[in-house]
Amino acid sequence: MSKPIPEPVNPDQLVELAQAVMRAARFPFLATAEGDQPRVRPVSPVRTDRFTVYVANLRSYHKTVEIEADPKVELCYLDDKHDQVRITGLAEVVIDRAVLQEVWDGNPLLRQYLGSIDNPEFILYRIRPTRVRYMREWALAYHEVPFAP
Repeated sequence: MSKPIPEPVNPDQLVELAQAVMRAARFPFLATAEGDQPRVRPVSPVRTDRFTVYVANLRSYHKTVEIEADPKVELCYLDDKHDQVRITGLAEVVIDRAVLQEVWDGNPLLRQYLGSIDNPEFILYRIRPTRVRYMREWALAYHEVPFAP
């Protein structure tokens, strides 16, 4: 069996290619660490601004403790063609009421589940990228995606 040959990647299209993977995949995997033990789980972003990703969470979830101890995280998006985007970044708690309100107003599931934006369980993380990489299936090499921090 011959090795598949990936399509070449035009460096000028990396931002668009990466964002297309993110739109198609929708549910990335979030990696955190608990001490020296990596933890990974699927998440559902509630907002994405280019490569800055917002993830809603409950304070009682274990990833809250993990992120408080070490805010370094990574998101991995994988589309149905097996192209992937990895966003390495820092997770921070959003306290800006306008941002919280915008996310709240745009997410009926949050409103139904939590009942009030002031529910003490509600926490919103902003994952600010420090590195973004794109890989086409079978390429076995990542491309650095330019982004403005």
